[in-house]
Amino acid sequence: MNQSKRYLALGAAAISALAIASCGGVSDSDVASIDGTTISKTTFNHWVSVAANASQDPTAQGAGVPDPPKYLDCIAAKKKAAPEPVKGQPDPSDADYKKQCADQFTQLKDQVMTFLIRSTWLELQANEDGIHVTDAAVKAEFDKARKQAFPDAKGYADFLKSSGQTEADLLFRQRSQTLETKITEKVQKASKTASPDEISAYYKKNLEQFTQPATRDLNVVLTKTEAEAEKAKAALEGGASFASVAKKYSIDDTSKEAGGKLPAVAQGSQEDAFDKAIFSAPLNKVEGPVKTSLGYYLFEVTKETEKKVQSEAQAKKSIKEIVISEKSQKSLAAFGKSYQTRWKELTECQTGYIVADCNNYKAPKTPATPAGEPPAPVEPPPGG
Repeated sequence: MNQSKRYLALGAAAISALAIASCGGVSDSDVASIDGTTISKTTFNHWVSVAANASQDPTAQGAGVPDPPKYLDCIAAKKKAAPEPVKGQPDPSDADYKKQCADQFTQLKDQVMTFLIRSTWLELQANEDGIHVTDAAVKAEFDKARKQAFPDAKGYADFLKSSGQTEADLLFRQRSQTLETKITEKVQKASKTASPDEISAYYKKNLEQFTQPATRDLNVVLTKTEAEAEKAKAALEGGASFASVAKKYSIDDTSKEAGGKLPAVAQGSQEDAFDKAIFSAPLNKVEGPVKTSLGYYLFEVTKETEKKVQSEAQAKKSIKEIVISEKSQKSLAAFGKSYQTRWKELTECQTGYIVADCNNYKAPKTPATPAGEPPAPVEPPPGG
């Protein structure tokens, strides 16, 4: 499936999945409660089915959708799809198939629960922030993506049928994306300016970014020994050209092939002794030999360019963009940390459906991967 079709396949919980809980805790008909807003088992089962249908494993599709706790349909589907065992090897037992089904369900459960919980977090955060997204705006954005992925109606209809999704599922995914964008924009809004003091402070702290070092064009000959360097120098002082002397004596192939030329050598780019010699030498005079880790250099400065420093006024525009970007990232990081902490504390999950985003989650002994960038991105169910 191409990238645009995959985008449409991601889907999200339908708005009808969210219901207000009448009392504390999580009811038997729900998988999670987030500050009084619940996610039903019906919705969870729907998205597990969608995810399983999108799986590459044929035994995870149709009747093979994991059905805890006994996994009878899943076991039957795996038995039916299993190849003939190798001669002399025993058939897998029901216990073997059941373990496969349980592992598969755990994987799908973790992905789908995270997806549904984070969709709900975005909805609740948007409500608190006074962010309102109309159905018409969501539909307009969705139609743009749909037309790119499915130019004709039949292709789109076939996709809905094969994926087990409804247009309402896909519209809510679009809604979640829009809410995430608007929440992010609101967090970043306070970072859209950079004061003169902030610009000056950045300029002073990062002056090297606005400095173009002095450079010198050289003719060079690099020899392995000092004795060879003295022979080369005698030839140069006798009137031989750098090109001919480099061809005869130099062990540096690059400058040798260029007739001894080494252009635009920046101050500070060479070993200390050689750098100091280059930038203290007069123009058009053979200098050296200078000992370096590569050998002995003879050189002649043919051109010099002075160091240039861009003024604060000249750099103001680019500095402003940098400062705003840095402030924006810091704002998002700070918001993301509080956002995820706060909504996780308000998220309680039903036994058997607990994932890392639930407040009643107990971390395994091996530390989990840290959460991503804020606001907690909506993770789609697998496949698509």
